[in-house]
Amino acid sequence: MSKFGRIPNFIIIGAMKSATSTLHKQLSAQPGIFMSMPKEPNFFSDDIIYNRGLDWYRGLFCNAGADDICGESSTHYTKLPDYPDTVQRLKEAMPNPKLIYVMRNPVDRLISHYMHQWSEGVITCNINDAIDRYPELVNYSCYGMQIEAYVAAFGKEAIMPISFETLKKSPQTVLDEIGQFIGYKNERALAWDFESSPDNVSKKRVRKFVGFEIFINSSFMTFLRRRFIPKRFRTIIYQHLTMAVRPSISDDQLTRIKTVFKSDFRYIKTHFKIEFSDED
Repeated sequence: MSKFGRIPNFIIIGAMKSATSTLHKQLSAQPGIFMSMPKEPNFFSDDIIYNRGLDWYRGLFCNAGADDICGESSTHYTKLPDYPDTVQRLKEAMPNPKLIYVMRNPVDRLISHYMHQWSEGVITCNINDAIDRYPELVNYSCYGMQIEAYVAAFGKEAIMPISFETLKKSPQTVLDEIGQFIGYKNERALAWDFESSPDNVSKKRVRKFVGFEIFINSSFMTFLRRRFIPKRFRTIIYQHLTMAVRPSISDDQLTRIKTVFKSDFRYIKTHFKIEFSDED
């Protein structure tokens, strides 16, 4: 193994908020598969990281075994138009990649994306205003638009589309299919760890603010809160900082975005024969 590591054998390219973290975690636990840390290097998408050079990227896999299959998971790779150079950069480094694209019901993904951005303090308005003001909420759910450039560059045989709903319902089956796609030949069969909790799942997201890490995540501050602040006041503050109810999209807005998604999804149905239960 070179001290600079090597280029990965496969990449999970998205979509954001579609269980890519859970899939990355499950794959990293399999014998003979080495997944990058960090999970999302975003090397080919983010200019600042790409400027670190290919040797930096290869170094993410320098601890892999000689026979390991290497992978990474960067959802920025399917975030057009925000990262326009991704496909060309990837093609220059990996002429024949194996690409895994997890797709979720586009409306559900949009809502989860909004909740994530709300909790991060990036979006402060309600979801209907956010859809108008933040085009990425819709764009990242336009899977046809996101994947078309990859098909043009590598052919559809290089891409394994996965339905989020199928992954959730039949994870072991999907894991076996991934193994075939990436050329997994270890003597030990792939096995989904059903005892492992999904990553990035939260029924109530806590909204971040300036000083969040100090006042909320600090063990010392946690001790002080529990010691000196009555529980009823802590509950009131917590409720103010959480999104306990899933946001609702208005009928007019829902009709509009579903029209966009239905038009976009024709490309996916044509090339990959995947459908969602709630696309109409």
